[in-house]
Amino acid sequence: MATTASSNTFSFALRRLPLDLEGGGSYYSLPALRDPRIDKLPYTIRVLLESAVRNCDEFQITKEDVEKILGWEKTSMKLVDIPLKPSRVLLQDFTGVPILVDLASMRGAMSELGGDPDKINPMVPADLVIDHSVTANVVRSDNAVQTNMELEFERNKERFTFLKWGSSAFHNMLIIPPGLGIVHQVNLEYLARVVFNRNGLFYPDSVLGTDSHTIMINGLGVLGWGVGGIDAEAAMLGQVHA
Repeated sequence: MATTASSNTFSFALRRLPLDLEGGGSYYSLPALRDPRIDKLPYTIRVLLESAVRNCDEFQITKEDVEKILGWEKTSMKLVDIPLKPSRVLLQDFTGVPILVDLASMRGAMSELGGDPDKINPMVPADLVIDHSVTANVVRSDNAVQTNMELEFERNKERFTFLKWGSSAFHNMLIIPPGLGIVHQVNLEYLARVVFNRNGLFYPDSVLGTDSHTIMINGLGVLGWGVGGIDAEAAMLGQVHA
């Protein structure tokens, strides 16, 4: 798993929110950078800039990376890599189950080494929606939904039992049971935060999803990308995505 430095190079940009919130709140202010190039950046690039500033630890994300984003007008023509730590990861069950198996295997290895297996958890919030196993065996019937659901649970009993264990075993992971809708509908209507509040630190929602249609979330003003399972798992373990 990734480790991070304890200090942020841009800690001077941290500002208090002028809101009456219990416990207060703060955010990283881009105007506090006092860089005129920010005004010329597209809003989508400003979201990437905020993420880089907030996560700048001179280890995974450096001041030079922030400079690449600030110089977007020039660097965009050179196709340079820009590191991103997404706010969350979205999974469907075809890719989510193998990732959950990997995490369970890590816990087994940790236990064998004499460590605490409960320390193995996603470092980035992960939402897993069980929707890709649905098969419409019964149609044009009043009880079609109920019958198909019963068949789905019967056929996937072992897998669903494992997923139910994972829903309570891992911190920072939410597992949405079958029958509540397709992953993108659930993502749009329930899972999108738009603005994250993590221990009083507010920042924009952004998501890596293991499906090409993840970009639908852009309609809510949330940056989303469709990636493969390996990229999603790496992000869950705290690695940057370029």
